[in-house]
Amino acid sequence: MNAPLFYTDTAGVTGLQTLDEATARHINQVLRLKPGENILLTNGLGKKMTAVIQEQGKRTCTVSVTGVEDIKKQTPDITIAISLIKNTGRFEWFLEKATEIGINTIVPLMCERTEKSHFRADRMKNILVSAMLQSRQYWLPVLHEPVLFKDWVTQADAGNKWIAHCMDGAKKNLQISPDSSVICIGPEGDFTPAEIGMALSSGFEPVTLGSNRLRTETAGMVAAALLRGR
Repeated sequence: MNAPLFYTDTAGVTGLQTLDEATARHINQVLRLKPGENILLTNGLGKKMTAVIQEQGKRTCTVSVTGVEDIKKQTPDITIAISLIKNTGRFEWFLEKATEIGINTIVPLMCERTEKSHFRADRMKNILVSAMLQSRQYWLPVLHEPVLFKDWVTQADAGNKWIAHCMDGAKKNLQISPDSSVICIGPEGDFTPAEIGMALSSGFEPVTLGSNRLRTETAGMVAAALLRGR
């Protein structure tokens, strides 16, 4: 059986390390691990740390990190720029699934038709961390602060730049590429014609995600799966 994996915000060095209270509680009270048992740690930046439990208290756990291994980031680099959603739970669902699939970067967009939404960076990060650990990965996706679509689209840089929209016109099928890719996913009311024009002028190409009309978070998940080849 694989040793359980936990998150730590340390740089990935050997020696004694005191884990945060939430992790300590999970180790001590949920999994009921004991001194001498092995665990794995990651800082979400590619470090895989092997550790042995040393001392435990009611809310504390000290481990000895005995080895550090560098895990390569998944390639090619994939960025999903996706509109925020009024239903925060649905956006959080997308964050979880995109992390499990192995997306590198997520950019929350504020488009002309984006409805007002709450963005709690600390809660969003916890969701990413949980999904990373559940899927036993060692790289945490980069989650940007929300940005206006019109400010972001002209600055986006990648080997492939795609935009998924619902307006009529010629569109390519989205597919795996060996080059870095970024795809824009709009709000439930779709991108406006002006936004689509801005994207096309910035080098984005229109793509289709299939014949069905998808919710924003579903479109984001489908794009993630297609680009990562899941």
